[in-house]
Amino acid sequence: MLIRNHYKTIVLSDIHLGTKNSAAKEVARFLKSNTCESLILNGDIIDGWQLRKGGKWKKKHTRFFRVVLKMMEKHNTDVVYLRGNHDDFLDNIIPFIFGDIWIVKDHIHYSNGKKYYVIHGDIFDAITTNFRWLAKLGDIGYTLLLWINKLYNNYRLRKGLPYYSLSQAIKQKVKSAVSYISDYEKELVKLAKSKGCDGVICGHIHHPAITMYGDIVYMNSGDWVESLSALVENFKGQWKIIYYSDIAKDAE
Repeated sequence: MLIRNHYKTIVLSDIHLGTKNSAAKEVARFLKSNTCESLILNGDIIDGWQLRKGGKWKKKHTRFFRVVLKMMEKHNTDVVYLRGNHDDFLDNIIPFIFGDIWIVKDHIHYSNGKKYYVIHGDIFDAITTNFRWLAKLGDIGYTLLLWINKLYNNYRLRKGLPYYSLSQAIKQKVKSAVSYISDYEKELVKLAKSKGCDGVICGHIHHPAITMYGDIVYMNSGDWVESLSALVENFKGQWKIIYYSDIAKDAE
């Protein structure tokens, strides 16, 4: 992958390092070919829940952080790491500032005269916030669905068919899930407005999006388990979602 783009800001979330389904190699390759002035790691970068349950930390997970450190060294990249629900072990140290690395609960991103409220987003997930045991049970079900998804796509690959995300399809077809996503977006937009911001940047629900709600923009960077997506901002203050699959095609 030789494409080299330099952005003002890159936002990544929900990489879930320490799990089998984390696309650690892909996200490292992505950062090698897409550099930036500011890198925002918006929660669930390390999956502490899975690691506590016996998940394994591998070389590819360490390699991701080596790439980030190299970006800081070669491109003077500032790094903001926001705590998510799966890396809630960071509660013990935040706020923590060391050189150009900030580890925080939330963040205000200033760009081209606009303010964006940056937060992982789990505060508006009542299950994650108030019933952690139920959230972890749901996490087990999601892991099982990803395993089934992998088997299904191995079959599709042998048949010459493109990748198909079962869990994303289920989310889109189940009415309550669609309603949840809509309510989630609206609550975060209200929060951004209360903070006097022009937009909100979040993650958590693994659903990449850029949506306007009146004069407030809602942006979700997606994840590196299924979507393999990132939010990027150019030097004119314009935002877009980019997908690893599209970059990989262009590099072929």
